[in-house]
Amino acid sequence: MPRDLAITDTLIIPGWRLVVETTRAGGPGGQHVNTTDTAVRLRLHLGSVSELHHAVLARVRKAYPSYITTDDELVLLSRASRSQSMNLDSAYKRMAEMIRAHLRPPKKRRPTKPTRASQRRRVDAKKRRSQTKSLRGKVHDD
Repeated sequence: MPRDLAITDTLIIPGWRLVVETTRAGGPGGQHVNTTDTAVRLRLHLGSVSELHHAVLARVRKAYPSYITTDDELVLLSRASRSQSMNLDSAYKRMAEMIRAHLRPPKKRRPTKPTRASQRRRVDAKKRRSQTKSLRGKVHDD
């Protein structure tokens, strides 16, 4: 049975909600790579996670659409290391970070108005630039 996924000190997703699959990973490793399942696929069915608020799940779904399957599962594949245990640790860390990043709702943007002085500086800079460019034109002898 997979171990629990600790998102924060108080928020823990039980291991029985996670599915861990191992597969063979390509890449360097010689004959060892052909005989051992070192790549790890970690799955979490988002629809069944009652530990997380529905708004958090919605933010995770929106932020990582390529990691969400049609069955509403968050799927991570880790195969960077030649060690299955290191790949498993990496997958757990990444999934926890992905969820942790969306626990708080994003700050609402408050539109601001530029100050009168900054507007004046912008217009003055445009006038100076325009004058510089106008001096580059053809010289007309009158």
